[in-house]
Amino acid sequence: MGRSAIAADEKLKCEFRARRFLGGGHVQTIASFLLPRRFNLVPPEERLVEVEQGISVLCHCHWQDERRAPLTLILVHGLEGSSESKYMLGIAEKGLAAGMNVIRMNQRTCGGTDRLAPTLYHSGRSGDVAAVAQHLIEHDGISRFALGGFSMGGNLVLKAAGEWGLNSPRELVAVTAVCPSVDLAASADALHSPANRLYEQYFLWKLKSRMRAKARCFPGKYDLSRMRRLKSLRDFDDRVTAFYCGFEGASDYYARAAASNVIDRVSVPTLIVHAKNDPFIRILPETRRKIAANPNITFIETADGGHCSFIGEQNGDDGYFAERAVIDFLRMSVAI
Repeated sequence: MGRSAIAADEKLKCEFRARRFLGGGHVQTIASFLLPRRFNLVPPEERLVEVEQGISVLCHCHWQDERRAPLTLILVHGLEGSSESKYMLGIAEKGLAAGMNVIRMNQRTCGGTDRLAPTLYHSGRSGDVAAVAQHLIEHDGISRFALGGFSMGGNLVLKAAGEWGLNSPRELVAVTAVCPSVDLAASADALHSPANRLYEQYFLWKLKSRMRAKARCFPGKYDLSRMRRLKSLRDFDDRVTAFYCGFEGASDYYARAAASNVIDRVSVPTLIVHAKNDPFIRILPETRRKIAANPNITFIETADGGHCSFIGEQNGDDGYFAERAVIDFLRMSVAI
């Protein structure tokens, strides 16, 4: 490990213990969805950022009084999430309290922005993340930024950092990813297992609803008959995502969009938090070897935690282990 990764790893190796009665991957995952949370956030600045000609994404920007010097954390949500997802709000609250600027980025068409993009979002659009970062550098003069992603968003930020490699913007100082879907095909197939049908059906319901909304916004562009008889997320990605986003099929999409292709090229201090009992995110042995061989990456794998949940005991804080680990990693790896 590199020097910064070693220092962070030594201090971050704290045991995660699930909150009483909330142990187990499925329980953790469902609890994070159902348990109410309250956040103390002032209303953000809403900003539309053009990521491609004629296509904008909505960002919710939380600034410190002086925005140029503090670390700016750009957060990216997961599949069918938004800037209003609980984990996005939770980590924004913690980041602001730690003295950071926090930008909650909606992926294109997400967060009620279907009309802003005739195209669809997908796991390969790392260019949108890069465009938001570049906008903040040029428009706001931020001097340092970190990328943070959850699930699909974790794949996107790792993919962006890997594609940049040694040529990343000088302002990029760190990357964090919680339960990143770095091996897309393996995770999509795991989602289709009988034990995970609840999650898969939820995602399919949300994705189908989004496609109907897109069709209303852009009449004649999308053929909704392509969604008939879909039985899996892979089916959706094969017949819809790949078809409308320039891939030859789901397998081609998964192969080309996976951050595992470039994770060995990540060149800044990076934290990956993953739970062994995540119901459907899979990190393959070859990807694990790449992670282990990259001295810039700190990899924390807990026995419990589910998918983007990690609800622990409330010992002086709210108990959300992964959110706190991200902030602590940034504190130790970057002078905030």
